[in-house]
Amino acid sequence: MSIDIRKVTARIGAEVSGVDLTAPLEEKTVTAIREALNVHKALVFDARGLDDEGQQAFARHFGELTSAHPTVPAVEGAPNVLPVDSEAGRANHWHTDVTFVLNPPQASTLRSITIPPYGGETLIANAAAAYRDLPEPLRKLADTLWAEHTNDYDYAVPAEEVDEDQAALRAQFTSIRYRTAHPVVRVHPLTGERGLFIGGFAQRIVGLSVGESRKILDLLQAYVTRPENILRHRWSPEQLVLFDNRITQHYAIDNYDGLPRRLHRVTVAGDVPVGIEGKESYSIEGDATHYTAVAG
Repeated sequence: MSIDIRKVTARIGAEVSGVDLTAPLEEKTVTAIREALNVHKALVFDARGLDDEGQQAFARHFGELTSAHPTVPAVEGAPNVLPVDSEAGRANHWHTDVTFVLNPPQASTLRSITIPPYGGETLIANAAAAYRDLPEPLRKLADTLWAEHTNDYDYAVPAEEVDEDQAALRAQFTSIRYRTAHPVVRVHPLTGERGLFIGGFAQRIVGLSVGESRKILDLLQAYVTRPENILRHRWSPEQLVLFDNRITQHYAIDNYDGLPRRLHRVTVAGDVPVGIEGKESYSIEGDATHYTAVAG
């Protein structure tokens, strides 16, 4: 079969057919997928028959893999696979994966393992479209800003609502504290597109107070999460979604009444983000070399 790519929305998302993810991919197929990812930012595949080993093999076509996570344990026997399990917490906040380290993943793959009978969608937003939507004065401001990203904040639930199990999970998540400064506007290394590189781990604008930062970050974030910029993916059994972590954000909707929901995530090592003036991100606190090499 020949590869077929069908847009899902005008600004983000495409369904890819004609690719057998359980088999080694030809170079021309990998090139076509990469080109589609550059254009559509998020791609949906039929992943029937794919297992953890196959998911890792697919992701390796796009670069070296990271380990599962800087602080959270991997699936047993699969050090590059992170279990995204509703029983261990829910990522119902907008974020880009692992932006609190110096070189966050360039791409993420999510594969459905257990899906609820309703709800549990994943939202993925196009941060490049958000940047283009900014009025010129806001765009000029964003171009000059840097933000500090950290894993050490109450990203999921208020402290007073955290029970003993949740407290243990949070302690694990923050067992190594990371702080990294990234440009608020990141230049994509392959396409040259500019995108808003913020999300939930961005907690402070460099040079501003937390309160001042929150107002600016919320203002910019509102452009990322405009409905026009979002793919709302309703999971089916044995699907895989590949998304460009350099220029998207995502959000797992908690709307399935506590029913089981499990995905497996494999991420591809990324480069150090670069702003519009060519300056690279810099680490403030935390060593992530056990998690990811810097992609060349």
